[in-house]
Amino acid sequence: MKKAILKIDGMTCSACSSGLEKYLNKQTGIKASVNLVLAQALIEYDDTISIQNINQYIKDAGFESLGVYHPNEKKQKNYHSSLVLFSLLAFFILYISMAPMLGLPSMPFLDMNTFPKRYTITLLLLTIPFFFYGKDIFISGFKNFIHKMPNMDTLVSIGVIASFLYSIFGSIMIFRNQTHYVHQLYFESTAIVIYFLRLGRFIDKKSKEKTGSAIKELVQITPTKALLKIGDHEKEISIDEVNVGDILIAKPGMKIAVDGVIIDGTTHIEEAFITGESTPAKKQQRDKVVAGSINLDGYILYKALKIGKNSTISEIVKLVVEATNTKAPIAHLADKVCLYFVPTIFMVSVSALFLSLLLKISFSDSFTSFVNVLVVACPCALGLATPLAMVISVGMCAKKGILIKQSKTLEQAHKINTIVFDKTGTLTYGNMRLSKIILFDNYSENEVLTYVASLENNSSHPISKAFIEEAKLRNIHLENTLNFKAIPGIGLSGVINGKTVFVGNHKLFSLLNLKNTYEKKEKDLSLAGSIVYVVIDKNIVALINVTDVVRENSKYTISKLKQLGKEVIMLTGDNHDTANKIGNEIGIQNIIANVMPAEKANIIKSLMKSGKKVMMIGDGINDAPSLASADIGVSVSNGTDIAANSSDVILMSDNLEKIISLLIISDKTIKIIKQNLFWAFFYNVCMIPIAAGVLVPFGIHMNPMIAGFAMMISSFSVILNSLRLKNIR
Repeated sequence: MKKAILKIDGMTCSACSSGLEKYLNKQTGIKASVNLVLAQALIEYDDTISIQNINQYIKDAGFESLGVYHPNEKKQKNYHSSLVLFSLLAFFILYISMAPMLGLPSMPFLDMNTFPKRYTITLLLLTIPFFFYGKDIFISGFKNFIHKMPNMDTLVSIGVIASFLYSIFGSIMIFRNQTHYVHQLYFESTAIVIYFLRLGRFIDKKSKEKTGSAIKELVQITPTKALLKIGDHEKEISIDEVNVGDILIAKPGMKIAVDGVIIDGTTHIEEAFITGESTPAKKQQRDKVVAGSINLDGYILYKALKIGKNSTISEIVKLVVEATNTKAPIAHLADKVCLYFVPTIFMVSVSALFLSLLLKISFSDSFTSFVNVLVVACPCALGLATPLAMVISVGMCAKKGILIKQSKTLEQAHKINTIVFDKTGTLTYGNMRLSKIILFDNYSENEVLTYVASLENNSSHPISKAFIEEAKLRNIHLENTLNFKAIPGIGLSGVINGKTVFVGNHKLFSLLNLKNTYEKKEKDLSLAGSIVYVVIDKNIVALINVTDVVRENSKYTISKLKQLGKEVIMLTGDNHDTANKIGNEIGIQNIIANVMPAEKANIIKSLMKSGKKVMMIGDGINDAPSLASADIGVSVSNGTDIAANSSDVILMSDNLEKIISLLIISDKTIKIIKQNLFWAFFYNVCMIPIAAGVLVPFGIHMNPMIAGFAMMISSFSVILNSLRLKNIR
């Protein structure tokens, strides 16, 4: 399935987005998720469908596709001038119609009682421009009605046009000298309802733009120029001219132009935008650098590896945008309600009209109830409740170096009660070092290391680095390896200089049908780290002790997770003694050790079957099966392998405290969403009966203008409540 994110024009409420989503998902070969907040649709489609086909489907549904979304595209329209003009017109209309009631100085020449015809004509002429100002409302309303997807614009259009036509009827009666109709004109209500709706959308638009700030900041990070090395010279070129393999220069203070690897020089790099960490990272030869990071103090040469859409920044932006266009399960509640909301409201408004007439309430008051219900019942607040909060939270996580692939993950995270950690490279740095070598044959230490380091040079496991670094320190030449094989949960094998070499843990004995006579030595050494056996031509030639260093924030993270009421488990392939030593150091009592990679996934599944909500944290590659099996898989990334990572969440640095941030943001987000949904429902539960005239017998009336204002405030309150998420620390 291919993926595309399309910009959608014409969506004004959740009835629009849910209607369009439902229509698109009915089409063969298409799976769609529509985001009201970002006015986008995430489309997955097969080879039988083209973008042109999808654009036509969107048009058929009553909306317009504005093409594929590009994060660096600039906004175009400016609504400030028209808003200012119509604000003045709205004020003038309100003053003319309401000044006498408020005890304000009136305009004698426009007095409704003295000059009713002049007053009527003035209001009519001032109201007509508002129909042009709100033409998009009417077009959207009736287009969606025709396509059997009535939305908020449909309700407002019917209410506004009905009140305008009734006012036209009143005007005719006034010109027929039945001047008492001057008190039954709704021109000012017609104009002000349109004005409030447009004002609300203006505020809504500005607020929504703020929610995408994290994406905009990421897009703007990459520089537009690069410094290319040509022989002994340097040349400034545009970023588009850089090719993979080019040698580029980064001087102190410059930004790294593209993803690459340092080939000469040492420096400190500021990568806060990627990792969320403010502490600069030391970089030297063979270390990778990421586009947009800042070279602080060194002169380096680096080779371009990833450019354009393949760069880390592009991958991050793609993930963040896709995540904000996916739907959390909680969002489906609002979608289901909105599908039935608009038709229900229309029936309620008609019922209010006829019931009022049956109760012998005046036609004017009955008609007002009809219009009020149509105007006040705003599904916008309901539609914004979930996606707005999710967009803000996913963007916040990205700024903190936490990449979330689907918004449902953010919802699930607050339910997690069990957190399972891999040990090597997760709770520990994975920067292993050789501590002791015990020889059992006639081989010297350097000879053993030649075989082991040559074999380990083909592996990406953290323990491999320890042997390779030791070989470098001893100036040991590495040999070619034939028939290299990684044995999951055990070790490695290969043929070096004609000899068959195995390197791994005690499970080698079972694999090779050898007797282990070194269990006591292994147990003594394992208390200080991991144990590696070296077997050459089925002879055990050495036992090597390799130690690892615990991450400095592991202990704090474990302690904090326990304070949050989470059960913490260590799941490792290491032996029990090594695992218990690390567990005691960082405060984990629940340890499952000596586990093969395939068994890890089964253990995760058994924990979930017992009713636990499990988050698994590992390195994203070696732990892929267990990460995929958990409710939420979190990988600790080096910041450059995003595209290949299959976990639900990627931590862009090795700082485990980000797990705490993820859980806190998730918890706060769900609380905000529930508050939004409550107030959206509560608003409609309270306002619709009042609009329908339930309180008229008690002398409490609602004017359509007040209904329009209340509608705007309901959406605005949801926006303000969602923006509180930006204050999370």
